[in-house]
Amino acid sequence: MKEKLSLASARRIALAAQGFADPRPTGAIDRRHLNRVLDRLGLLQIDSVSAVVRAHYMPLFSRLGPYPMSLLDKAAAPRKRLLFEYWAHEASFLPLETWPLMRWRMERAANYEGIYTGLGTFARERADYVEGIYRQIVERGPVAASELEGEKGAGGWWGWSEAKKAVEWLFWAGKITAASRRGFERLYDIPERVLPSAVYNHPDIAPEEAHRQLLRISARAHGVATAMCLRDYFRLSPADMKGRLEELVEDGELIPVTVEGWNRPAYLHKSAAMPRKIKARALLAPFDPLVFERSRTESLFNFRYRIEIYTPAEKRQYGYYVLPFLLGDKIVARVDLRAERGAGILRVHAAFAEPLAPPETAEALYQELDVMRGWLGLERLVIEEKGDLGPTLKRFIGSASG
Repeated sequence: MKEKLSLASARRIALAAQGFADPRPTGAIDRRHLNRVLDRLGLLQIDSVSAVVRAHYMPLFSRLGPYPMSLLDKAAAPRKRLLFEYWAHEASFLPLETWPLMRWRMERAANYEGIYTGLGTFARERADYVEGIYRQIVERGPVAASELEGEKGAGGWWGWSEAKKAVEWLFWAGKITAASRRGFERLYDIPERVLPSAVYNHPDIAPEEAHRQLLRISARAHGVATAMCLRDYFRLSPADMKGRLEELVEDGELIPVTVEGWNRPAYLHKSAAMPRKIKARALLAPFDPLVFERSRTESLFNFRYRIEIYTPAEKRQYGYYVLPFLLGDKIVARVDLRAERGAGILRVHAAFAEPLAPPETAEALYQELDVMRGWLGLERLVIEEKGDLGPTLKRFIGSASG
């Protein structure tokens, strides 16, 4: 008989797996705290939008509170490196020990498989040119794509230059990696100069075993999840998954369960915590692992979430860069935010309450917004009276809103 979980229990299990059952640290935040979050999440998705702050910085803030962003920068920097960049859920920071688990994906890319069709075609048809770019990186690295030769593209491919296409394929194929970043621009070098030798020279892991280990990481990060969600965390294909879940169930690492309201079988990690209460308060980035799989977010929280960056302004429902607000074990609101750094303002363009949001939502949201304002080094929090929660939020802070 499968164990049955209520939706509320599944939600608390998922939040605990993501680190939201723990109180935020009260003292200095250091690498121990960073390592604990990374161990739980397994990845930090990277995104270029900086309307508030780059997405990879936010999951740590959501769980730890105001921490020094330099902590993450140093973890991805050459000295005492903890992280490397590669394609996981999307472009992501990953713990160093994950590098050997991604070699199967690099090998597929090297064979022009498992990547954007156009990128694979370019790399295959322009092999001599790509090899020349690789040789430049060997000789000159760390180096940015913008510093390499190549004609600027037009129209599609985001206007990528030929050099940019070449380095993207080389990056997918694991022939180069990100040594560091200059601003948000990657500086590329060969992995043997970037990674610790023990990581780079780690014995090969068979693809089937790598997939199994990636599923273990995914299962720990989810707590409880469907097969589709477990697969999506590292973007494994159905073929990659074939037989792997069954092996983990047979080994006792995953427990088949049914979850109230879910129409698919689910799997509970054997070590998943099952707290009776969650006391979280957090703003979440659009690419936080808790919410980046939108169907799971809807199933767990009854919260339909879409990012509207590429939606024309007049057609947006909630705003350009909208962050969900977690209070307790529920997502109770969402806010359209922008950090106006030149003016020293964190601006709330609009705020919306979810149905059944508790009365304390506005106060708790204001408190968290003010914590974020301080973390970002901004002087003022400005609230606009847009959205059904905007006027309440504005009245709550009164003259303090500017």
